[in-house]
Amino acid sequence: MSKSEKIRPLKLAVVGHTNVGKTSLLRTLTRDVGFGEVSHRPSTTRHVEGARLSVDGEALLELYDTPGLEDAIALLDYLERLDRPGERLDGPARLARFLEGSEARQRFEQEAKVLRQLLASDAGLYVIDAREPVLAKYRDELSVLASCGKPLLPVLNFVSSADHREPAWREALARLGLHALVRFDSVAPPEDGERRLYESLALLLEASRGQLERLILDQEAQRETRRQSAARLIAELLIDCAACRRSVSTESGQEQLAVDELRKAVRQREQRCVEALLKLYAFRTQDAAASDLPLLDGRWGDDLFNPETLKQLGVRVGGGIAAGAAAGAGVDLLVGGITLGAAALVGAIAGGALQTARSYGGRLLGKIKGQRELTVDDAVLRLLALRQRHLLQALGARGHAALESIKLTTPQDMTWREGKIPEALHKARAHPQWSSLNPGAKLSQAERQEQIEGLTQILLERGLPANRD
Repeated sequence: MSKSEKIRPLKLAVVGHTNVGKTSLLRTLTRDVGFGEVSHRPSTTRHVEGARLSVDGEALLELYDTPGLEDAIALLDYLERLDRPGERLDGPARLARFLEGSEARQRFEQEAKVLRQLLASDAGLYVIDAREPVLAKYRDELSVLASCGKPLLPVLNFVSSADHREPAWREALARLGLHALVRFDSVAPPEDGERRLYESLALLLEASRGQLERLILDQEAQRETRRQSAARLIAELLIDCAACRRSVSTESGQEQLAVDELRKAVRQREQRCVEALLKLYAFRTQDAAASDLPLLDGRWGDDLFNPETLKQLGVRVGGGIAAGAAAGAGVDLLVGGITLGAAALVGAIAGGALQTARSYGGRLLGKIKGQRELTVDDAVLRLLALRQRHLLQALGARGHAALESIKLTTPQDMTWREGKIPEALHKARAHPQWSSLNPGAKLSQAERQEQIEGLTQILLERGLPANRD
């Protein structure tokens, strides 16, 4: 076949009993949360729906969702009575006679839709709810489907459930001559689930191995692209927050208003990052919110700025000016909005490191003159990085058929808790024009872009999760 000649896409019928997760599997394979209808009600799919997977504009795989088989026991009995005296039809011939008859349009209308699609396809994915016991109706379903003469690959769905019956299903399938199967979970898919599925199909469909391998390579490339894009989104969030700065008079009442406004701006900026990550991984905006991201021991939302939460979380608070002042009384800490008197400030300048004087001296002089400068503390930057990384881990383990909002536990990344804050964030503090949260922002500056690129690489090196494709 020449390179200019287009190959015919491989056609797969997704078949199985009602309510076993066929549509859910297709949502996960296509990364499309809007494909079909997913619910806990049985017999949701009443007709055949299709989806196409392409690489470089060339369709490689067509997937067809089919209605659930509802009465395979009665259908098998009916098919066995179709042979006329002296006849011994094979499976496809017997099904052809059935599909021409009135029962295919009446009593067995749903089953007929499934069989027509499987006969028109190259192979079938037989989806099994691995939590269900192995019943006679499932054996009869497989007998009916096998009569189509098409390769069948069983897909064990919901295997992450604690009450799955995988061993029993493996034994039953082996007794029916189906030894190749794939473990999957459309709600919480394994990291290599799709690769294994396509590799197993390639064993059954040798002629289609080339296009299945192309599909695998393309999905791996997309996964790496998403990972790099996610790291850049997080880097932009951290630079924005590190460079964020507010100067405010120390007059009564002004300071707290500025603190509240800055906290709100940081929370909104984090929410925009969360929404961008959800879009990048093809999830819905309602699947997660920044206020749902965990901090510690069930604390949520506003505790992003709670000093006690930060302390318990184990992130390092302070550095620079805080090292020359009393512990927990940092000058520029957004956390708590604590005011440090002028006398203590002068002592901090005298007792602080040379780096402190270079980095903060000019700003501190302004503070003595009655201007307080608010910035986001390193501890909050650490926490923002922890939360976004944790969100990525959840997205990587989530199937596109999941109906519940993302539930996260406490982040455990010790590197961001205790490791050195990247130099790019320290540098950003001296460049308020780098933050979209500040007036007069200049986001296209070459040096800002350079620092974002460097921080993106650091985020990747520190182990952003290699999410499932």
